[in-house]
Amino acid sequence: MYKKPVIVFEGIEGSGKTFHSKYVCKYLRKKKVPFINLREPGGNKNSEKIRNLILNKKNNFDKMTDLLLYFASRSENLIKLRKEYKKKVIIIDRFVDSTIAYQHFGQGIDIKIIKYINSILIKNFKINFTFLNIVSANNMILRLKKRKKLNRYDKFDIKFYKKVQSGFLKIAKKNPKAYKIVNSDLNKELNKKTIIHIIKKLIY
Repeated sequence: MYKKPVIVFEGIEGSGKTFHSKYVCKYLRKKKVPFINLREPGGNKNSEKIRNLILNKKNNFDKMTDLLLYFASRSENLIKLRKEYKKKVIIIDRFVDSTIAYQHFGQGIDIKIIKYINSILIKNFKINFTFLNIVSANNMILRLKKRKKLNRYDKFDIKFYKKVQSGFLKIAKKNPKAYKIVNSDLNKELNKKTIIHIIKKLIY
């Protein structure tokens, strides 16, 4: 018998969050543990359309428009998430913390607005654990340079990403038992082992 937690991977661009979330999904698949995996923005047919709008380099939305588009994507995802809540393990690549880190700490939108809309959308849907992936500015830049295709959120200045990562760390500091900070500047294999060790505790 296993538990069915909601596990989120957070972090700025180049922090390894997507790499590690995919590795966890691979592990769950191998162990035959039923799970669903979503990303934000995106995650289903409608949310992916919204993702394309947000990340398209040709678009230049106002920060409030961006915020509302992210919430629109989340609203679509939560229809599916609620159906699987407590029935399967749920792995999410970005969620509530990303909205606060990017839109509040990064872009300066009033946190009360963000928390209010989140409360309407999330309701009783609870996140059990978050892996916060952090990265140095130098490594982030190097990793982004290796990407074949960059989106709109890959092209902010370094000060923006520093503010966002600092915001993530402030969020994690408020509830340290529910977070594991993963330093992606360290050995990748070591981080994978650390994450899987925690995943086992969360599930079994």
